[in-house]
Amino acid sequence: MKVSLVAALIVVLAVAHSSEAVSLVKRDIQSDVDRITKLINDMSASITSATQDMVEKVKALEVTNTAQTYVEDSKAKIQPLVDKVQAEATKLQEQVKPFIANIEDQIKPLTENFNTQVRPLTDNFHAQVKPLTDMMEKFFQQVMDQTKALLPPQ
Repeated sequence: MKVSLVAALIVVLAVAHSSEAVSLVKRDIQSDVDRITKLINDMSASITSATQDMVEKVKALEVTNTAQTYVEDSKAKIQPLVDKVQAEATKLQEQVKPFIANIEDQIKPLTENFNTQVRPLTDNFHAQVKPLTDMMEKFFQQVMDQTKALLPPQ
């Protein structure tokens, strides 16, 4: 009977230990499942964020490429017009050259005439007026000196 009692006690202890071990394993598994779930959620959020960043960068690159293509297309369309305007400007310049030369030919005698005829007249005028201006300066200086002499001393 002692042996059966010890055996029964061992069985009870084994059953109790095994049910406790199962609940302990269940608790460990649940915490592991929670940790794995959190890790998967974090990874999912990180991948989603990285994907959104990549999409924004690709969109920005597409906008840049579109703008560059637009500029190049516009330049290609405008270049023939620029070339045409340049050619017309060159033609116009060639057409205007004779008129400019004609005007220069007409002005040249006037400047020569000024230098030979008008300049001596102005030089002569200055020579005649200079003594008068000198005399007026002396007169005004005398008036100033006399006025200062009449003022009371300070």
